[in-house]
Amino acid sequence: MSESKRILAIDAGAGTQDILLYESDKTIENCVKMVLPSQTTIVAGRVRQATAHGEDVFLTGNLMGGGPSVSAIKKHLKAGLAVYATPLAAKTIRDNPLEVEALGVQIVEEAPAEALTIRTGDVDLPALSSALALFDVELPQRYAITVQDHGETLEGSQRRFRFQQWERFVEQGGHIVELAYLEVPAHLTRMKAVQTDVPGAMLMDTGSAAIWGALCDENVAVHRGDGLIVVNVGNQHTVGVLLRGERVWGLFEHHTVLMNPGKLAAHVESLREGTLTNDEVYGDNGHGACVHPDYPGDGTFRFVAVTGPNRGMAADLGYYMAVPHGDMMMTGAFGLVAAARRLGLVE
Repeated sequence: MSESKRILAIDAGAGTQDILLYESDKTIENCVKMVLPSQTTIVAGRVRQATAHGEDVFLTGNLMGGGPSVSAIKKHLKAGLAVYATPLAAKTIRDNPLEVEALGVQIVEEAPAEALTIRTGDVDLPALSSALALFDVELPQRYAITVQDHGETLEGSQRRFRFQQWERFVEQGGHIVELAYLEVPAHLTRMKAVQTDVPGAMLMDTGSAAIWGALCDENVAVHRGDGLIVVNVGNQHTVGVLLRGERVWGLFEHHTVLMNPGKLAAHVESLREGTLTNDEVYGDNGHGACVHPDYPGDGTFRFVAVTGPNRGMAADLGYYMAVPHGDMMMTGAFGLVAAARRLGLVE
């Protein structure tokens, strides 16, 4: 099969990596799909095993997502065991090396004797290649990958810095096609790390891919002309966007652990009304909120579609549970493929 017809989409979340081998000559239902533990979950498990065995660890590889792995590293240090990391792997923990060292991690160039080596990185293509080879499936030459990238900042709040990128996106027109990167901006260091490991890959943020993916549900797409709200309730972050056509008019982003059904409903309604403020969300330890000053708050944007692994939070709110191609767990991967097709990377 022509390589223009095949692409591997990897939605690398905090809990799982959801993988779709899209082949345009097949129905989407017959394409290879896998839901596997995320790489940060895998690294966390290996650190916990080392903690249980009383072993020091040495982190080497590329910058990757933190979350579970950083939590495991902190517990390892608390147990009185050593953590060593190369300068690049240390950025998984914090952008600023001084903050990494303040936690007790020792930044080194080479593996210390006796320490267990654990490789870091958001994508493990050799492992995926080996797994698929057992079923006589070869990896394609094209890749589309999501990670959540706060962006590198050595000063100030990472939450604030990340949301400033969303604000700039909305202010500059909010065209969703601009959420897919072939050339990754310099400050998005996690995405650039993935592109180093997988040259030529298209990169997207996990929230952005979920927006595209929800639109792959025909019951959602039909409302694009009138305007709708798409909410992705992820394992770590909840993102809600005002979308009409291919334009995002506003959005909020919060930490899922701090949300509940009542707060979610209130945020959705305030977003629709254009009254949800950045200070309100940021002050609640979320990332922020913004609405374009020209937002047409004309009583439209009534339809609300919800996706994400924690979508059950909205089960009693009367919203539509998006199921693109009948498989909610592949929403991000479907979004990656939709974006890649729009950019002409695959048929």
